[in-house]
Amino acid sequence: MAEMTYRDAVAHGIAQEMDRDPTVVLIGEDVGAAGGVFKATVGLFDRFGPDRVVDTPISEQAILGASMGAAMTGLRPIAEVMFSDFFAVCWDLVANEIAKTRYMTNGQVSLPLVIRSANGGGARFGAQHSQSVENWAMAVPGLKVVAPSTPRDVVGLLAAAVRDPDPVLFFEQKSLYPTKGDVPEGELVDELGVAAVRRHGGHATVVALAAMVPRALEAADHLAEEGVEVTVIDLRSLVPLDVTTVATSVRQTGHLVTVEENPRLCGWGAEVASIVAEECLFDLDGPIVRVTTPHVPLPAADALEDAAMPSVARIVEGVRRSLC
Repeated sequence: MAEMTYRDAVAHGIAQEMDRDPTVVLIGEDVGAAGGVFKATVGLFDRFGPDRVVDTPISEQAILGASMGAAMTGLRPIAEVMFSDFFAVCWDLVANEIAKTRYMTNGQVSLPLVIRSANGGGARFGAQHSQSVENWAMAVPGLKVVAPSTPRDVVGLLAAAVRDPDPVLFFEQKSLYPTKGDVPEGELVDELGVAAVRRHGGHATVVALAAMVPRALEAADHLAEEGVEVTVIDLRSLVPLDVTTVATSVRQTGHLVTVEENPRLCGWGAEVASIVAEECLFDLDGPIVRVTTPHVPLPAADALEDAAMPSVARIVEGVRRSLC
């Protein structure tokens, strides 16, 4: 067992897969000699060389176009879109080409492609560099969507994504990069679509993703001081979505609170709430509560950004509202 940061786990996970499979290549802006703008790919260029760690111009369309072609012809590219906000400038490739190729070719062409991106707020980058866009991705058929919350899950889920035959969008929450956690020695591979129960409690179920998971756990600590014990579920991936783990917990607790960083309108929590309402309606003992970012551009000012994003206090209040 080794302790490492979330950002170091990214490089560790990529190296694990590049060591294992010579068809795995890394493509993106400044991912090579510079080690990535968030220093999440440090050491890979020196270790694997310019043929497998490829620096590109500042063009998301070029990065994804090259990666798509590489995936169609036998490679397993890991492409980096520096900020998830920049998916907006290459969304045609993602939503209309990459997501649809296997279907449009009747399965003759698969796209084993991982697109990594720094996602979400908390780092004071402003409205155009702080968006949480996982709800964009999960709305497109043909894409798998992953968002780890711990260094251990970065490695395990990245390995699962690289080995998957379909395109996977892999969201790294940028405020988590400096956080630390234990990562087991040796090869680590997880399964996509399996949530993790981070804490057990009988009074309510709190479902969170990425940076909202540690906040939900902190809120659970505060609630425990009041005698309220909650289960905290880390979804880990949105597509595929682990409905079974969520529904099983809700049937036990009778209460559901979702904690999502993306804007409220059409957020992933709405989908989870809809599924639970359909499948567990008569198990619910209180309203489903969604704790979200409001439907506004995320501010850059410290106090305003903190006020907009789900906080520990807002999660605590959300659980209280569900229990009323």
